[in-house]
Amino acid sequence: MKHARRHERWFSGWVVTAVLWSAVAFAKAPPVQTRKDSVVERIHGVDVADPYRWLEDADAPEVRAWTERQNALTRATLDAVKVRAAIEQRLWTLFENGSLGAPMARAGRGRRRYFYTRRDGKQNQPVLYVRDGLDGVGAGADRPLVDVNTLASDGTCSLDWWYPSEDGAAVAYGVSANGSEESVLRIRQVTTGRDLPDEIPRTRACSVAWLPDGKGFYYTRYPAVGEVPAGDERYHRAVFFHTLGDDPARDQKIFGEGRDLKDWPGVTLSSDGRWLVISVEQGWSRSELFLVDRQAAALPVPVPIAVGIEAQFSVVEVLPDRIFVQSNQDAPRGRIFRVDPQRPERAHWIEVIPQSADILKGAVYLRGQLAAHYLVDAASRIRLFTDTGKPLRELALPGLGQVTALSGDRKGDELFYSYTSFLSPTAVFRHAGGAAPKKDAKKPTGVDPIWRKLPAPVDAAAYLIDQVWFTSRDGTRCPMFLIHRKDVPPDEHRPTVLYGYGGFNVDILPAWSPSIIPLLEAGGVYAVATLRGGGEYGEAWHQAGMLGHKQNVFDDFIAAAEWLVKSKITSPAHLAALGRSNGGLLVGAAVTQRPDLFRAAVSGVPLLDMVRYHKFRLAQLWIPEYGSAADPAQFKWLYAYSPYHHVKDGVAYPAVLFSTADTDTRVDPLHARKMTARLQAATAQAANAGNDEGHPILLRLESKAGHGAGKPLSATIAQLADEWAFLFFQLGVAP
Repeated sequence: MKHARRHERWFSGWVVTAVLWSAVAFAKAPPVQTRKDSVVERIHGVDVADPYRWLEDADAPEVRAWTERQNALTRATLDAVKVRAAIEQRLWTLFENGSLGAPMARAGRGRRRYFYTRRDGKQNQPVLYVRDGLDGVGAGADRPLVDVNTLASDGTCSLDWWYPSEDGAAVAYGVSANGSEESVLRIRQVTTGRDLPDEIPRTRACSVAWLPDGKGFYYTRYPAVGEVPAGDERYHRAVFFHTLGDDPARDQKIFGEGRDLKDWPGVTLSSDGRWLVISVEQGWSRSELFLVDRQAAALPVPVPIAVGIEAQFSVVEVLPDRIFVQSNQDAPRGRIFRVDPQRPERAHWIEVIPQSADILKGAVYLRGQLAAHYLVDAASRIRLFTDTGKPLRELALPGLGQVTALSGDRKGDELFYSYTSFLSPTAVFRHAGGAAPKKDAKKPTGVDPIWRKLPAPVDAAAYLIDQVWFTSRDGTRCPMFLIHRKDVPPDEHRPTVLYGYGGFNVDILPAWSPSIIPLLEAGGVYAVATLRGGGEYGEAWHQAGMLGHKQNVFDDFIAAAEWLVKSKITSPAHLAALGRSNGGLLVGAAVTQRPDLFRAAVSGVPLLDMVRYHKFRLAQLWIPEYGSAADPAQFKWLYAYSPYHHVKDGVAYPAVLFSTADTDTRVDPLHARKMTARLQAATAQAANAGNDEGHPILLRLESKAGHGAGKPLSATIAQLADEWAFLFFQLGVAP
C-alpha cells in the first residue's frame, strides 16, 4: 500500500490548467489530406452521401497508405504529450495486480479438481490453473495447466474458453491469435499436461458438453470454406458430436441444418448423459430450446420444447429427472421453471422461482439448491433457494458492487462467486451450500470466506462512490455512478469522463477499473451512466433502447451529461465521453448530436455507419438489435441517428480519438476510418471559418489486435495510455 499511496500523492499534485494549452500542443502535428468522392446512393427514395466509401477496402494500397499516415499523425500527437509516460507507468503498476476467475469444480475417481484462470504480474494472458483437493480450500498446490503465454512472445495468443470434462480428467479449450477469436479446439489431459491429437478448427465462442465418461462431447463450430455460400462462413453455427480419437471432419452434425444463418446454438448435457438441451439465441430478446433424448434412438432428433415465443429461455441446469430453465416469458424481470424431460412441453412447466421486484440475471444449481443472481438498482445480490423454490437466505456481499461469476456444482455443495467494485479488485468467495442456515436465515449473515483475491493497489477509503439519478428527455429516470476523491469535491473545473454503453441487454455495473485510477488520483471524476438498451432493469429496459427506440439511449447519455453540468460537477469545457463497441456508437451519436456538450471523446472499436454496418464482418447477428437499412422502415430510424451521416461541415466538434484494430472480427475498422475522414474534413472547414479551437480528430488503428478479447496486457496498457493521455490534455490535466 505504501507504493500505491506514493503514486496517489504524486498524481494528486496535478492541477487543472487552461484548456487552450492542450489545444496548442495538439495543433503542432500536420493534418492528413483525404480524398473525397461524390458517392451518392439512393436508398428507399433518399439520397445518401458516402464520400469516403473508398476507405472501406482495407486491402487497397491507397487505404493502407492513408491509414499509415493517420497512425503517424496520432503517434506524433500523443507522443508529444509529456504526461503519457507517467500514465503508462502508473497503469503498469495498477494492472500488475492481475486478474482472477471463479473456479469450476469437478469430481471423479475419488478426488475433486478445481479449474480457474489467473493472470499474475506482467503476464500478457491469463493462465488456466488446476487444484487437486478434498474441498474448495484444497490440499494440493495450484499448478498451471494451459499457459498460452508460451505460444507467442508478444502475447498475441489468447485462451478464449475452456470446459473441463465431468470427471476432471481432461479440458477442452480454445486458442486464437491476434485477437481474432477464431479458436481452434484442443483437448488437454490434466494428469500429463499433454494435448491429445484431436484438433477442431472454426470453434469461435464454442459451447461444449462432455459425456459423463469423458470419451466424447457435443460442441459448436462454423462451416469451412465451400460448405456455405462465400462470405457466410462466419454464420451457420451448428452443433456436432465428437468422439475422442476420431477425425473431426467426419463428426456428425446434430443440429443446425436448414436453420437461419444467424442462429447461435449452445449445448448442455445432463449428469447421466441422457438429456441434451440445445439453446438457440436469436438476437438478444429471443431464444428457443430443443431437447434430445440420447436413449430414444441411434440418431435422436431434437424435439422443440420452447419455440416461436417472443421471449428468452436459458438453461440453468440439466439433471437426470428435471431441467431448470430461466425465462422472461410474461415476466420481464425473470423467473425460473422446472421442466420434466419426460413431459417437456411448455404447458407442463412448473414455476419454481417467480418473478420478483428485482432483476434476475442468472442462476446456478448446487446439490439441492439454486443460487440466483439479482440486480437491485444496477448492483448485485445473491439469493439462495431450495430446488423447489423455497427462499433460504441472501448472501452478504462486501458492498455496492457486481457479482461477475457464479459457479455451482451439481454433484457437490460448493458455490463460488466472484465480486468486484469500482475500487475493489476481484475477490472469489466460497459458500458451503450444505451448511445449516442460521437464525433469521432469509436475512444476509456474515460474508463468506475468501477463496482467493487480488491485491488492492489503491486505498478505496480515500474515494467516494455515489449513485445519483437524472431524468432523460422523455421523463425516464436513470441512475448514474460518480467516483472521485473524497478530499477533492467536484466543481465546474473538474475534469470528468462520462462512460456509457446502452445495448444488447448488457449490464454496466460497478467493477474494478484500474484504467480510471490515474484520472481519480489527479482529482477528476469518473461517471458511469445506466442507459436504456442494457439489462440493468429487465427486458423492458432493454427493448426501450433497441431497434426504433435506439435514440432513447443517446437521449439518456446526453441527459446524464447535462445533469453533470447543471449540478456543477463539471462543465462542457472539462467533460469527455467514453465508450467502446456499441458504446463507441453511443459516443459518435452524442458527439454529432450535441457537440457543444463535450470537450473531448474516445470512441473505441465503434459502429458509426449504420446504413451499411450490416454488410460487414459479424454484423448480421446484430440486426435483431439495430435493424437493417435493407428494410424501408428500419432504414428511417438508422439513418436518423447514423453518426457518419450527421457530421456537418463548419461545426466545431469536440476532439475525438477513434481507437480500433485491423483483426477485429466483430466490428470492421472501416467505421473508424470513414468517420475520422469525415470529422477531419468538417473541423477543417470549421477552422477556416474561425469556429474551431484546434480540436484534433485522430485515428489509432492497431495491428495484430481485435475487438478487445484476448488482447495482450502490454498492448492493452499502450492503448489505454494513449487514450488517457489524449483525454488528460484535452481536459486540461497537467503536471
